Amino acid sequence: MRFPLLLLALCAPAARADLGINLYGASYHFDRDKAKALGLTHEFNPGLGARYRRAQSETLDFFADAGFYSDSKANTAGLLGGGGLWHATEGLRLGGGLVLLKSDTYNFGKAFIAPVPVAAYEWRRVSVSMVYFPKWRDFNRTNQVGFWLTFWLN
Repeated sequence: MRFPLLLLALCAPAARADLGINLYGASYHFDRDKAKALGLTHEFNPGLGARYRRAQSETLDFFADAGFYSDSKANTAGLLGGGGLWHATEGLRLGGGLVLLKSDTYNFGKAFIAPVPVAAYEWRRVSVSMVYFPKWRDFNRTNQVGFWLTFWLN
C-alpha cells in the first residue's frame, strides 16, 4: 500500500510541471580579439535540449536542463544543469543555476561545474533565455553570453 501512495506523492508535483524543448542558437564573446585568437569564432551554436520547470511559488520556478550544442569552436558540448528563476515582472525572469559542462573547447576537455546567472523572457508558449559565462582562469578564457529558445509543450 505504501508504494502507490509514494507514487502519488511523487506525481502530484509533476502535474504542475512544464516540459519544454530547448533550441540552442547563439553566443557572443565580449573580448573579440582574444576570442578570435583562441579560435572561438563560431557564434551560431545550434543544438537541442530539454527543460523541466516546476513552479515553487507564484514568483519562483525551479528548472532542470539537459542538452548538447555546437560550441564556439564547433565542438559538441554537453550540459546538465538546474537552478531557479524569480518572476521579476509578468514576463521577465531572473536567476541562476549550476551547470555541468563537457566540451573539448573549455577546461582542456574536462567536465566542470560552473555557477551561472540566467535571464529569460517568457511568453505563453515560448521563452528566450540568456546565460552569462564569465572569464575564469583556464576554465573559460573569455567573457561570453549564450542565447536559446524554449518551446513549451504544455
